[in-house]
Amino acid sequence: MESIRFKPWELALCAGLIIALLAGAASAYAEPGLSDKLIRLHVVAASDSGEDQALKLMVRDETLSALQEPLSGVTDVSEAERIIAENIPMLEARLRGFLSEQGLEQPVSAELKREAFPTREYSTFALPAGPYTALRVTLGGGQGQNWWCVVFPPLCAASAMERLPDTSRAAGLTEEEVMLITQADETYAVRFKLAEWLGALRNRFLKKQ
Repeated sequence: MESIRFKPWELALCAGLIIALLAGAASAYAEPGLSDKLIRLHVVAASDSGEDQALKLMVRDETLSALQEPLSGVTDVSEAERIIAENIPMLEARLRGFLSEQGLEQPVSAELKREAFPTREYSTFALPAGPYTALRVTLGGGQGQNWWCVVFPPLCAASAMERLPDTSRAAGLTEEEVMLITQADETYAVRFKLAEWLGALRNRFLKKQ
């Protein structure tokens, strides 16, 4: 079979396109980058039983509700992180009360920490893999499946999903970052895949620390 030979200018063009795409994807993780402008929500169920998995979703809703007012009008991720940290005692007390109302005495804890996240796709957007600051809520021994989303900006709220670009921009995301997570066109879909690969690589380094 005859091998395909490329002309020098064709090779240069391909190389330029690859570099441009890599640069575009890498820009999502430049300082300050996409993963540094979001605060994820990570709810871990006590077990994989049907009851504990259903409870996990109820605790998710209660957590988002508890933080809605404190985070209202906040447009800076550092300010959002400070507010969440200050409200963790309130959140834990509210969740304990909520569980008690359900007739449960299950332990619950909340903390802010840096975590490695896989790629996640939602109804109106997707987030590439990578290390993100997260509000981690653990129920019981935390042996069940996870639920991931975003607490800042409130992209997981139904109303926010309907106006995702405006909500994202108000929280400091650039137009390019909004187009990346919504994979606005074929170019950004390719950039998302590259950002996904870069984020997974960063996850490896985080787990080795």
